Amino acid sequence: MDKVTGMDGRAYPWGAKNIDTDVIIPAHWLKTISREGLGRGAFETVRAQDGNIFDDERYSGSPILIAGDNFGCGSSREHAAWALLDLGIKAVIAPSFSDIFSGNAFKNGILTVVLPQEQVDRLLEVAQTDEISIDLENQTVTTPFQDRFPFEIDPFRKHCLLNGLDEIGLTLERDTAIAGYEGNRAETMPWLAKGTEVAA
Repeated sequence: MDKVTGMDGRAYPWGAKNIDTDVIIPAHWLKTISREGLGRGAFETVRAQDGNIFDDERYSGSPILIAGDNFGCGSSREHAAWALLDLGIKAVIAPSFSDIFSGNAFKNGILTVVLPQEQVDRLLEVAQTDEISIDLENQTVTTPFQDRFPFEIDPFRKHCLLNGLDEIGLTLERDTAIAGYEGNRAETMPWLAKGTEVAA
């Protein structure tokens, strides 16, 4: 997983509420187990409409999505996080998120930022014309107009995102301790290693 320290750039000023995972990535895209290419299906029903924000050249490649309340509700499909990443979105700002979506986003290196509705409204306004900055280390969202919005994040999630640690990375951080335990167990309880061979 790539490290997430923060990001600067344009943001999709969407603001739609109660966006479920079927809107983020429709069910017929779930046949694949690959993360690659899902960006083509991201927000497919929205992008079928003329003048939609996701195909607007002003926001092309934006790393930030500003959404409305209850983003990511509905089914628990991890493909929703994969689709956002493949579209280039690395952070979502909203007043609230579905717990399951928020967990899937975190495990895939997507930062979810919860801010009050009035602050989200201000960011929606700024994003129409200017870039937005997210600083994970200092837990702030800022604009070129001196707006500075602090946000809360679980310390464990912050540590993992800042250091690019997924579940495998967290395990590897304990490699020395694991090797020490296994070596000690082999010396003090050698009988545990006996009888593990499978008969031919």
